[in-house]
Amino acid sequence: MAISDTISKNSPPQSSQGRGKGITLTVIAATQLMVVLDATIVNIALPQIRDALNFSTTNLSWVINAYTLTFGGLLLLGGRAGDILGRRRVFIFGTLLFGFASLLGGFAQDGGMLLAARALQGIGGAICSPTAFALIATNFEEGPARNKAFGVFSAVAGSGAAIGLLAGGLLTEYLDWRWVFFVNVPIAALIALAAPRYIAESERHAGRFDLPGALTSTLGLVGLVYGFIRAASDGWSDSITLGSFAGGVLLLAAFVVIENRTDQPITPLHLLANRNRTGGLVMMLCLAAAMFGIFFYITLFVQGPLGYSPLKAGVSFLPISVSIIIAAQLASSLQAKYGPKPFMAGGALLVTVGLTWLTQMSKDSGYLDGVLGPTVIFGFGMGLIFVPVMLLAVAGVPGQETGAASGLLNSMQQIGGSLGLSILTTVFAHYATAEGKLQQPKFLQSATPDQLAYLQQHHEFPKGTDAANSVLTQGISHGFIVGAVLAGLALVVSVFVIKAKASDLPSGASGVAMH
Repeated sequence: MAISDTISKNSPPQSSQGRGKGITLTVIAATQLMVVLDATIVNIALPQIRDALNFSTTNLSWVINAYTLTFGGLLLLGGRAGDILGRRRVFIFGTLLFGFASLLGGFAQDGGMLLAARALQGIGGAICSPTAFALIATNFEEGPARNKAFGVFSAVAGSGAAIGLLAGGLLTEYLDWRWVFFVNVPIAALIALAAPRYIAESERHAGRFDLPGALTSTLGLVGLVYGFIRAASDGWSDSITLGSFAGGVLLLAAFVVIENRTDQPITPLHLLANRNRTGGLVMMLCLAAAMFGIFFYITLFVQGPLGYSPLKAGVSFLPISVSIIIAAQLASSLQAKYGPKPFMAGGALLVTVGLTWLTQMSKDSGYLDGVLGPTVIFGFGMGLIFVPVMLLAVAGVPGQETGAASGLLNSMQQIGGSLGLSILTTVFAHYATAEGKLQQPKFLQSATPDQLAYLQQHHEFPKGTDAANSVLTQGISHGFIVGAVLAGLALVVSVFVIKAKASDLPSGASGVAMH
């Protein structure tokens, strides 16, 4: 008899006894770790990917956006698929798809193939991540066991970014950038093999897929992001740039119409009627934009002007992760006493200060004054905000819509990051180009013949030269002005929109995890 035949459809398998339950949690948490760390493990390898596949700095942002757009845009559809088709079945499919896409990414021979693989990774992540979260409820009884499992899951989700940065540094420095993709393949295979043995299947629920809603929202966002990045290279009057913006807006308008008319929308728009929830979502949209910008552009800075190795670059980001964790623990322990507003406003203020500091970056900035100080302040501010925003996302939401509410917050994080990074990239390109024109006469007077040949061939200054460092940091510092403005908007929302008190919060946060 097949192993799967011995597992009851509505009760936990061997995981319900002793050691098996630990394996169940390990399998589920490993999937979440794989998906979460993939958002950052690639960041450290970006300079190597740029050189190997001939990306420009502006187009390089698609390596991040291709993943986050499909992941964020299809996250709610992935959770819906698990409810209708069976969570374990969908979980295994999503994990295998993620592993296959990672294999394609590792073998990519050009930029187009890598971006296609990253988009496919995002689809796989959108399928397996929400079902992994839901499988905890399927496999662990309500009470201490389930609360402990949610705690482990949330810890893994929170530490994934830091682990990804370190792993990316190790793999890139001692093996090759391709291993930031290859590493997922054996992990995904082991998870898929273990899942039928240790994870119970959930009951299927009747329902329909809101494919029109999922497609119009995702493609609309892709249109907006492409418009910003196209504007960075071809200008705002370019016909394709304008057409991309127009198409994106029309598709998003169609998405709103579809969601209002369908019986089973992928995004229940009535959830936005609550001012505290909507305010929290707007804050997450703005702040995720700045957070993605920091991971992307600081990676280029520390491996460019500072000359850090990939491993040293990964270690240099650890203070951000530590400050986020410390602040999140502080906010979590004091939330019931002081309510969410002081932490949201105080956190947004710190984020604004950190980003404003980053606007002062120059080619002569060092790690301590140019990176460590502002990013630690930024990280502490983000840590204060995460917990209250997560709690407000599900406060007052009926049990059957808790998944949709938490999924909406996670989608907002990914979508905000993609849109924000594309806007920062547009500003970066404008000021980097202007600085390049100023630097060229000085460079031509002192350049060696080899440097001149490099400039002629690549249309950019050779790496490591003062001219190249000036162009990069001029673009980065002005890009963070946008980040500071977005953080300022989040601060305004926290002060004038958020009205929640401690009594408005749900009793626990175990039902929510950030991706």
